[in-house]
Amino acid sequence: MKVQMLSTKLIKPSSPTPSHLRTLKLSPIDQLFTYTAKPSAIYYYSAESSSSSRSEDVERRNRLETSLSETLTLFYPLAGRYIKDSHSVDCNDEGAEYLEAKVEGQLSQLLSRRDEMIYQLVHLSGGQSTSPVASIQITRFDCGGLVIGVRIHHIVVDGFTAASFVTAWATASREGVGKLIFPTFGLTSFFPENDLPMLKPRPPPKISETNKVVTRRFVFDGAKISSLKARAHDPSFQREPSRVAVVTALIWRALMGVSKAKHGRLRTSLASHSINLRPKIVPPLPPLCCGNLTTRYKARFTADDSNGELPDLKELVGLLRDATKSNAAMPREDMYSTVIKSRNELHEDMEDEEVDVFLFSSWSRLSFHEADFGWGKPVWVSKIHFPADQIFLLDGEGGDGIDAWVGLNKQDMLQLQQDGDILAFTSSV
Repeated sequence: MKVQMLSTKLIKPSSPTPSHLRTLKLSPIDQLFTYTAKPSAIYYYSAESSSSSRSEDVERRNRLETSLSETLTLFYPLAGRYIKDSHSVDCNDEGAEYLEAKVEGQLSQLLSRRDEMIYQLVHLSGGQSTSPVASIQITRFDCGGLVIGVRIHHIVVDGFTAASFVTAWATASREGVGKLIFPTFGLTSFFPENDLPMLKPRPPPKISETNKVVTRRFVFDGAKISSLKARAHDPSFQREPSRVAVVTALIWRALMGVSKAKHGRLRTSLASHSINLRPKIVPPLPPLCCGNLTTRYKARFTADDSNGELPDLKELVGLLRDATKSNAAMPREDMYSTVIKSRNELHEDMEDEEVDVFLFSSWSRLSFHEADFGWGKPVWVSKIHFPADQIFLLDGEGGDGIDAWVGLNKQDMLQLQQDGDILAFTSSV
């Protein structure tokens, strides 16, 4: 399936950014992230999802560009440029990168071989500090299907902000910008920065150049997740385990088995999940507060307490529950210091050669699957390119399943794919 690039341009905001908003000082949490260049999300829209005529489809595709310009007026840092030396974004309205491409083929062909082909589909640029903060690629298929790739640098946004931007753009494309909320950037004005602890540098990944990272998608459908919930439920739990909890526990247990086979013994391991801090901060923040406002909770399994046997699913779900209980309401004045302290503790674990650390993230409660640009909701949403020992959870097709994207070195991935629970509860594609 050959992708033909048609055009590349910069889309500027439809109205200039006011002078008092020209410089966005990144918060201490923003500065914890590197200026990466990976696609945030890829959306797939089938021609069958809309009953519109071909002329209406052309009009909607044209509307994508103008509505993006209108949305960038509200999400103005995404049209700027990152300034590394000052840890800031120059909101200079230079524009977001906008690429258009076409594929001579059917979207159904890609969806039938999706993991094999999506890596060839999106060609978003970036990585240098001079590159656009946001990059968009629109790819159309002969059948009328459409794929929208969105990449926003992590140092400027988290998953909540990225979802808010895409939702706003989709709404503007479909209905206009009249009802959109003006988002709040510049989070440093909300939180005092006095006496912040020093952030320890993140240790390099425990992987050699000769054993490169590969990414695989493991599909948990709704029926399998229901079975997992039944297996993981314990009478002491006040409520049924969530989809994210049982999928995290099963993958964590399987990764423990991979580690045990590799090292000849069960090792202490840690499952760390990224969480959105917005609902926990008191007093509350404005309704649409954008930037990086996340931290990580950590569930720890200690091998010395297990007699060398893998824990069961109930135990791991219990550890995950206990970890989330510690993330109660957080006063604004304590937020930065709490997040940096938590990161330092995580980095210490990552430096320990006797501890396995697995980093999980989930978009299951965000609005990515609701992005309707006029063709209906996407038939699929994907995310690609993962570092080693990172797992990303997205809602699966139909909304009741989960797609787990796992990044591991090649040898560990081969071992993971043979795990009994992985074989029993997922389809690997």
